[in-house]
Amino acid sequence: MPFLTRERDGAILTVTMDQPATRNALTGNTAVAEFVQLCEDVRADAGVKVLILTGAGPVFSSGGNVKDMRRFFDEALTPELIREEYRQGIQRIPLALQQLDVPVICAVNGPAIGAGLDLACMCDIRIASETATFAESFVRVGIVPGDGGAWLLPRAVGMARAAEMAFTGEAIDAREALACGLVSRVVAPDQLLPTARALAGKIAANPGAAMRMTKRLLREGQQTSLATLLELSAACQAVAHKTADHREAVTAFIEKRAPRFS
Repeated sequence: MPFLTRERDGAILTVTMDQPATRNALTGNTAVAEFVQLCEDVRADAGVKVLILTGAGPVFSSGGNVKDMRRFFDEALTPELIREEYRQGIQRIPLALQQLDVPVICAVNGPAIGAGLDLACMCDIRIASETATFAESFVRVGIVPGDGGAWLLPRAVGMARAAEMAFTGEAIDAREALACGLVSRVVAPDQLLPTARALAGKIAANPGAAMRMTKRLLREGQQTSLATLLELSAACQAVAHKTADHREAVTAFIEKRAPRFS
């Protein structure tokens, strides 16, 4: 069975991690290859404006499969081989999502543990069910965040809170996640997907090309200088001014009517 299932509703693509038997673990299966393929497909499809990511069952994702980690005890699996396995394995997920220009809403339906938390941090917007919990728990099994968590989590909650979570491995609940900015909303479990879809609908109502460029500017702004970002912004703006959707938006505003984007 595939790890990811897809459901398309116009410009909104809902993707569900669908292996509840393994608590939607991200290793020991085809999760990496499927996430990479998903990102390639979405980048090539201009009709997709928003992606919603969630999990099936009571858990969002348990991260790495701890039982599968026992194979690293084998002396034949050298540190060099393990390093390459991470490079060619789970580290491909953050790199693929980082290159995705479509906004991604993460609907966290339950515990997001280890790499599961980091996966949520790879998304642009996080909405949590009241049953969700979050833990950067790698240290509790004697390893480090091998999937980029040390880069992702501080950008979501700030360095001090990220350090506290990473050094203790303790979980925080949805309300604590809201207070520290890890998520932007907390809703009842039965309202999680409706809330995510309503937000996705508001995003999808906007011009797709401008949306993709806006996300790219936000991402680049996290790691570049103001001068460089201004240059990139000017280039994107030059493209945006020449799109049919910009012409329609300005015309509709002047004519006092709703725009009809292509």
